Amino acid sequence: MTPVEVPKVGNTVEECIVGEWRKKKGDEVTEGEVIAEIETDKTSFEITAPVSGTLLEIFFQQGDLVPVFTTLCVIGEPGENTGTLGPATAAAPADTPSQGPIPVPAGSAVGVAAASPVGSSPDLQAPAAALSPRAQRFAAEHNFSPGTIAGSGPGGRVLEADLRAAYAAAPAATAAPAPERVSNIRETIARRMRESLSTTAQYTMHTSAGAGGLLALRARFKASPGMGSITIGDMVLFCVVKALQEIPALNAEFIEGRIVRHTEINLGFACDTDRGLFVPVVKQCQKLAIQEISAKVAQLAKQAVQGNIPPDDLKGATFTVSNLGSLGIEGFTPILNSPQVGILGVGAIQLKPVRINGGIALIDSIGLSLTCDHQVIDGAPGARFLQVLAGKIEKVEELCAVGT
Repeated sequence: MTPVEVPKVGNTVEECIVGEWRKKKGDEVTEGEVIAEIETDKTSFEITAPVSGTLLEIFFQQGDLVPVFTTLCVIGEPGENTGTLGPATAAAPADTPSQGPIPVPAGSAVGVAAASPVGSSPDLQAPAAALSPRAQRFAAEHNFSPGTIAGSGPGGRVLEADLRAAYAAAPAATAAPAPERVSNIRETIARRMRESLSTTAQYTMHTSAGAGGLLALRARFKASPGMGSITIGDMVLFCVVKALQEIPALNAEFIEGRIVRHTEINLGFACDTDRGLFVPVVKQCQKLAIQEISAKVAQLAKQAVQGNIPPDDLKGATFTVSNLGSLGIEGFTPILNSPQVGILGVGAIQLKPVRINGGIALIDSIGLSLTCDHQVIDGAPGARFLQVLAGKIEKVEELCAVGT
């Protein structure tokens, strides 16, 4: 028998909701075949069969909230006993009669109770457990507390569509202002940031690089057919790849006391969405030209904003870049995305006075902030990386001419 677990999707996802079963108990499945869809507050993705066989048991039904790494179903041969593989928190069957309208109290979007064990009394289930993750997020975002509402999901679970309909039909007075509560996603992000700071020895160095080449090349790209979508941020990412190839020590992770160095450069880039911070990953950047990096970044960013980015594109980064330059930030202290040992913060392009031929001149410069883990990267190697990166940026016209 082969148990099929709910995978870990991204850094902030701790639980998922079963969206739809494509197969039912007793069906034959083949390896790689889609058997179910899973949803999070960020995205939706498909669960495929890891092996061929019979779908012997389904432990959760559509609409159920399931923690990551929990057994979702079991595939095997007919007649095999699945009793020892079932999760302790498996939900009641889908044909459990609804308990009627569910009271939705104020603040219910703050937390979610675990799914009820099989055979447990529904009277003991907390009202907040009846809200799907998307319904909780909708309630929190709209400060909406409708009171008693009938859910259309299995077992009376209140779905996002139910809340949207109630919200549209409710008088304006029912959407009373309420104190903003911290969502589960924000709590998870905060926890991971605290863990990063408490388990690493982080330090940040700041410098700048001449940005005249970036601006000139951007102007030429805008005037060139098929190249107009290449941004200054894309050019910086391209330069980061070249710098990591020259200083590969920063293209690494520190895992359980061991340094894991990578030959492939998988760049994560911070992406702001209305669901929170995403870090999509452009894989094998060392093989990509500037146009290919630009196209991939645009595609992943669009999917992240729309909430349908594939889970595999949110993991596997070996180095991360966070660009706040478009918001006018000159420099900042990015926090490591552990277990990575380096993250680059990119600031705005500003005029900066420099000495030239004994005089003072104003040049366009771009801010660069590098955070490293001192357990792996000392100050001098980190500084050399910044020095190399600044050189690449200042010669970006030459660099991109070679890479195109």
